[in-house]
Amino acid sequence: MKNLGNMLKQAQQMQTRMQEMQAKLEAAEMEGASGGGMVKVRLSGKGDLRRLTIDPSLMDDREVLEDLIVAAHADAKQKVEAMMAEEMQKATAGMNIPGGLGGLKLPF
Repeated sequence: MKNLGNMLKQAQQMQTRMQEMQAKLEAAEMEGASGGGMVKVRLSGKGDLRRLTIDPSLMDDREVLEDLIVAAHADAKQKVEAMMAEEMQKATAGMNIPGGLGGLKLPF
């Protein structure tokens, strides 16, 4: 029974850490850029688009602008995913989770 008590304690700790991580991700913002900073995309830690900044000189070339927006979004998304992985590692630090959480896709 002592082992079950430890498992329940770990589960409660993990739940608390996950709630803290979700709040931190919601408040965080990551910026991605392309075209030497001519296009910037700011995403929340959960991946929601918060801001798009476009240099006025790009307004005449729609195709280039579209490509730069996609590239800036991909840059910001990669940064958000890296931050999420780091926060997940912190949230599960010291917990003996069978099989780890590798490849686990969370809903945020």
